[in-house]
Amino acid sequence: MAEKNFLSWVGFKGEDESKPAPTQNALDRIRELENQLNDLRSRRDITGLSREEFEILATETAMTMIKSAQQREAKANSAAQRIVNETTRSTKEKLEAAESKAKSILSSAESRGRKYISAAEDDAADLILTAESEADELLNQSAREAAQLTAAAKRDAQKLISDAAKNIVDYRSWLSSAISEAERLHRAQNSSLNAAEQAIAESRQKLKHAFDRLSQLQADINANLDADSKPVGKVFVPGAGKKAEQAAARKQKAANNKNKATKKKTK
Repeated sequence: MAEKNFLSWVGFKGEDESKPAPTQNALDRIRELENQLNDLRSRRDITGLSREEFEILATETAMTMIKSAQQREAKANSAAQRIVNETTRSTKEKLEAAESKAKSILSSAESRGRKYISAAEDDAADLILTAESEADELLNQSAREAAQLTAAAKRDAQKLISDAAKNIVDYRSWLSSAISEAERLHRAQNSSLNAAEQAIAESRQKLKHAFDRLSQLQADINANLDADSKPVGKVFVPGAGKKAEQAAARKQKAANNKNKATKKKTK
């Protein structure tokens, strides 16, 4: 059941065992199997499978092809045996008919007279000889056809098995190459990401430094301007903003201390 589900998952419909075994066009069947394999490759994205799934897919496909070849060989042997049996039965029937006809001729000849007995015996012998020759010819022809079918089935099976083994080796080689390339790309991607992160960190540091300088410059400009946005002095004093911030901080601290002292006296 698991094998049927797996074959259905990869898109392989299998063969109908109730159909009679083909007796010719074995090469056409091989081409059909190759087309089915190509169709599987086109419909499934095997690059997305893991190593285990890919090996299972390749092994199951090869085993299916091997089983199909073995079934075709067994069916060919069965067909050959059936042909031999039918030919033997037909030959036996012809011999029996010939003997019956010969006996009938002999009986008729005896009833007409002894003078026809010799001729009737000769005719009977000729009929029997002809029937035996035809039977031998049919048996030989059937044996040749059976041997040809068996040999063709064995050749097809061997070719399918060798092709399946070669495909498995090729798939494993390709998979190893794909894994190596994926690892190389992963390392390159990690290196690029690390470099990008480092560049982002440096850019953030530069932006922070520039922002601090701009903030300091804004404070210096505000410190060198009065409430009417006019210069306090004739010369721009750098660092005045920082000094103003320090003075404002001291003033705020003194105000806080004064408020604390006032609250203590109130209590």
